Amino acid sequence: MIKLEDVVNAPKSALPKLLRGGHPIDPRALDNTLYRGVSLGLPRWAEKLSWKTFAKTFYRATPESELFGWNVRLEQTGIGGALVPKTKKGAPHCFGYYDVTGTDGYGLPADLQQGLLIQYRFGPNFPLDVIRIVRDPLVALNPDDPTLLLGWSYVHLGGVLWTPSYFVLHGPTELEYVPEAMKAWGTPQRMLSHK
Repeated sequence: MIKLEDVVNAPKSALPKLLRGGHPIDPRALDNTLYRGVSLGLPRWAEKLSWKTFAKTFYRATPESELFGWNVRLEQTGIGGALVPKTKKGAPHCFGYYDVTGTDGYGLPADLQQGLLIQYRFGPNFPLDVIRIVRDPLVALNPDDPTLLLGWSYVHLGGVLWTPSYFVLHGPTELEYVPEAMKAWGTPQRMLSHK
């Protein structure tokens, strides 16, 4: 069984193999959860400019609607530290909204199609935000276990998959906060028909 420390301590060169050896995820197992996230494989200077830890959410407005989510900026308390959201205007600082789909038809190699795909093309992201062209394949690191997930952020340009970074998600808890931007962007009916 793969553990969080195995992934966090793995060299960047080992992450592609872990991703390709990953397992499918039942999307319903992610409904209305918040995961702790750890950026992997970034140079230390890049982490200082951005973050090492963050949170990702998975939100289904109704049982019939699709799966959406967003990122949450955290105070950098360490991988095992307290989960403390940074705030903006008195609420958790949420950004990078996405929908979660299957992987079919998005140009991924066959050995990266077993999981789910996070896509930032929909939702209340700023129309010119470059995050809209980012995608994150996501797999479970252990079979039938949605508590430890590995993702890979990439940009697909000119037939080439550019690889900015990897991340691991762990420690899921119940989602307690839905940002106003998500509520304002999509009613449950719109979330059912946004494609």
